[in-house]
Amino acid sequence: MEHIRLMLADDNLTLRDTMRDYLSAQDGIILTCPASDGLEVLELIEHEKPDVLLLDIIMPRLDGLGVLRELAQRPVRPKVIMLTALRSDDVIARAMELGASYYIVKPAEPGEIYEQIMAVSGSAAPLRPAVPEQPASAYSRWSPDERVANLFLTIGIPAHIKGYQYLREAVRMVIEDRDIINRITKELYPGIAKRYGTSSSKVERAMRHAIEVAWNRGRLDTTNQLLGVNLFNERDKPTNGEFISLIAEKAAGE
Repeated sequence: MEHIRLMLADDNLTLRDTMRDYLSAQDGIILTCPASDGLEVLELIEHEKPDVLLLDIIMPRLDGLGVLRELAQRPVRPKVIMLTALRSDDVIARAMELGASYYIVKPAEPGEIYEQIMAVSGSAAPLRPAVPEQPASAYSRWSPDERVANLFLTIGIPAHIKGYQYLREAVRMVIEDRDIINRITKELYPGIAKRYGTSSSKVERAMRHAIEVAWNRGRLDTTNQLLGVNLFNERDKPTNGEFISLIAEKAAGE
């Protein structure tokens, strides 16, 4: 059997180590250097030349969709299997449009992942649909952090920019204390600034930039549908406070 060079790209080191231990013991697999962020993935692919890339979506510096966009510009690239906790029709469709061969939703059995690695490499036939069926209530079992990550990615906020982290922290704070949104300049911005070792004004600007990036990606119909409102258009971006409040309500399941 010809061996398949496999790269694991996930910033969850525990999960990555579990997958490494299992897959390294399987026939036909050679593991290359792993990666923990999107930019590292792109750098290592040049040197390691994997046949298959097992890629998470939520990663530091450059998310999985960003990696796919970069790989789409290259003449030679690995087959990509997305392995992520995010289940969103919009995200799945975007990943497939950008060249992903398969999309597996966590949690998944290592044996199933191995079978799909063999399938996309041409060593076996696919055994199941690209996206496993899940109960409609699966979203209700996600943690608020998982919901926020899903919402941000679907709306189009890249995980590698500072505003992403600041907005996530702000949403957490508002979920814990709804009234803090009314003290956004006196408590919320300063609290985030203190945690990240920066200034309130930089926090505010980074959040604004993240929202503008999302709006410039042209997913307003999806955004309005996700948030359950029909308020926003290209010329009517929400304020930081409006955006944080809406995401907090959605993530809390309200």
